[in-house]
Parts: sequence; C-alpha cells; structure tokens
Amino acid sequence: MKKTGKAKPRKRAAKTGAARQPAKMDRRALLGWLKVGGVAAVALGGVGYFTVSSVMATIAEHDLSRIGQGKPAVVQIHDPNCTMCITLQREARAALSEMEPEALDYVVANIRTADGLAYANRHNARHVTLLLVDGRGRVRQVLEGPNTRETLAPAFAEHAARAARTN
Repeated sequence: MKKTGKAKPRKRAAKTGAARQPAKMDRRALLGWLKVGGVAAVALGGVGYFTVSSVMATIAEHDLSRIGQGKPAVVQIHDPNCTMCITLQREARAALSEMEPEALDYVVANIRTADGLAYANRHNARHVTLLLVDGRGRVRQVLEGPNTRETLAPAFAEHAARAARTN
C-alpha cells in the first residue's frame, strides 16, 4: 500500500562556523570582466569629453568681451526661455557651420544676465535679433525676427567678406 501524504521535510545541512568562501575567478571570467570594464570606461570617457566640450563652447559663446577684439562677430540677443530665440540660435549655428570656422565669431548676449541685458539695451535690440558687428565692435547690420539658415548664410557671408575687405 502506497502512502499519500505530505512529503517529509528535508533536513538542512548544519551550518558550520566558517564563512562560505566565494568561488575563485578563473582566467576567462576575469578577462570577461576586464572587457566589460574597458568598454564602460571608454563610454564614460566619451560622455565626459562631449559634456566638457559642450560646456566650454557655451561659456565661450556667452563671453561678451570677445566683441570688438579685431574679429567680426554675429551677436545674438537671446532669451533662453523664448522658443523663437532657441530656433534662431539653431538656424544661426547651422548657417555659420557652412562658413570657414574662423570667419566670424558667434556670441550670445543672454538678456537674463546683467551683461547681456546691458549689451542689448546699449544697442536698442530686443530678443530674437542678430547684430552683425565689425572687428571694432560697431554694429553694421541688424537682423530682427526669426530667420532661416537659407536667409542667414548669405548675410553672414557678406558680413565676413565686408570685414575682410576693410582689414
């Protein structure tokens, strides 16, 4: 006759006083971890480099002391909370990317800062405005309102050519 009932509980192994030792890592496992660690280090380094480069470029763009230092510039009167300003900034950067990198400086006068607001007021410029400035810091042309890269690229090229002729 077969018994049907509860299975007998298994006995637990007696615990010993010694701590359980971790399994030893063999060569293949070690190389696998080194590979993962190397890929992670390269990825983190790339992200760090991109972040530092981006921050450095933003700091340079907001440095108003670069205006009038001998190089013609495009100065954007910019409000970071304005969607039209952000769009104009994207279009201006795209138009400038089609030119020689050293042809014009691109400077952002952020009207949310004291220096940016003072610069905008000094030139009676509102946000969503680009000022084309010569190497001495004099405003040569004002482009107001939203513009596309197709409109801005020829204006920037003419500004750079005019500055090259006068130097």
